[in-house]
Amino acid sequence: MKTLLTVCALMLASASGVFSQTNDYQATLKKMFEVSGSQEAYKAAIMQMFTMFKQNANVPQEVWADMEKEFLATSMDELVKMLTPVYEKHLTQADLQKLIDFYRTPVGSKFAQKTPLIMQESMQVGQEWGMKIGQQFQEKLKAKGY
Repeated sequence: MKTLLTVCALMLASASGVFSQTNDYQATLKKMFEVSGSQEAYKAAIMQMFTMFKQNANVPQEVWADMEKEFLATSMDELVKMLTPVYEKHLTQADLQKLIDFYRTPVGSKFAQKTPLIMQESMQVGQEWGMKIGQQFQEKLKAKGY
């Protein structure tokens, strides 16, 4: 009986240690999202969804305002929980902390602020590039008789 109690106590202690480590990792990941500008990008995506839903529904503005507050407050925590296993697979908590430290530097802060613009402009360039490659593929296939 004493052995069983000892085993149960050890299992409980190790489980709570893992839970604590996960919470620490999640807190660090959330901070990294905050300082990198990712959190604002996720919030903007939520607001875009609300804009789309508002167009298709006859719902009073007060209801939308309440729902926006609720979703903005809770959805980031949920996203962090969902993304934690992905980030844990590729980055340690120490890696995340180094990223946070980087984003707190002047160049890191500038990079975080400029990333949405860089992404938007890069998508346009990527589309042009994709069209050019597609045309080249077609020309090569046509030259080969296809």
